[in-house]
Amino acid sequence: MQERVLWIFSNLGDAALLLPLALVCALWLRSVDMRLAVRWAVLLALGMGLVGLSKILYAGCGLELSAVNFRMISGHTMLAASIYTVAGGLLAGSLGGWWYRLGAAGGLGLAALIGASRIIQDAHTPSEVVVGWLLGAAIATMLLVRVFEQPRKMPRAVVAGVGLLAVSSIAYGHHAPFQRLIEHYSWWLCKGLGL
Repeated sequence: MQERVLWIFSNLGDAALLLPLALVCALWLRSVDMRLAVRWAVLLALGMGLVGLSKILYAGCGLELSAVNFRMISGHTMLAASIYTVAGGLLAGSLGGWWYRLGAAGGLGLAALIGASRIIQDAHTPSEVVVGWLLGAAIATMLLVRVFEQPRKMPRAVVAGVGLLAVSSIAYGHHAPFQRLIEHYSWWLCKGLGL
């Protein structure tokens, strides 16, 4: 039973589920202001780039910080902390006022559970999960502060909520091949860079 619960949380952090959710959030943001959608895409791309770089440096070059038991940033945790926090903030933001903060807090809480599942499954160490959670939280905060810097109610919340639910139903349980690709090609990248 515990194994099944851990896999449920781990699956909630997979890029195959979260990247389509991020796209729904981007489309929703675009309906408010195209600059917000672009900001979201850039912030998320930067976060994913840092995660990918840390995984390549470990898998291909063998670089790690053994003093703090850190090999790579937890991608599941980073994506969960950024995307669920933004989705929760935007959905709750449709109520106006400070409600977006409550929705964002829910997203951060779910991301913490996903990170804990990655630790229990021995996929990541606590330091890797904490760094992933902090990076994702920073990305979400940088976006949500900009979205709600002036009082605003997010429009079309029902449509966006149905879109998020539909995408979640279709994408849940699928797995993105990023880890396999990194493991397969990172040694070649490190060798080419002379690392």
